[in-house]
Amino acid sequence: MRFLAVLICAIGLQFTSLNSYAASNIGYYGFEPDVITNYIGTSAKKMGYVRVTVELMIQDMGNLAVVEHHDPLLRDAIVEILSKEPEEKVKSLTGREEIRKKCVAEVKKLLKQETGNEIIKDILFTKYLYH
Repeated sequence: MRFLAVLICAIGLQFTSLNSYAASNIGYYGFEPDVITNYIGTSAKKMGYVRVTVELMIQDMGNLAVVEHHDPLLRDAIVEILSKEPEEKVKSLTGREEIRKKCVAEVKKLLKQETGNEIIKDILFTKYLYH
């Protein structure tokens, strides 16, 4: 009998968590085309580039039009951050994460200045190529 009560509670909790997830209005906005820029090479003669597919996690899909409107501003901020990073950081996993966090902070700051709200929750780099 106790097992049955625990099973019923567990099933109820799963449905509650699924309903709260379904009620959230989180969505994604991807920059098209990919963000492509040069980065600082190890020497003045060597030039490298990075190509990143960027997805913005939007807290409320009702703000999708706002994000689309500010696409050029946000893209420019991400390009600016990537282009100032040294080769070692661009090519390392920990460096990539630091760059992503810088992008999140800058995009949130810009959206806050422009709209009064941060609007995005996170940024994902779904493809990250460098040469």
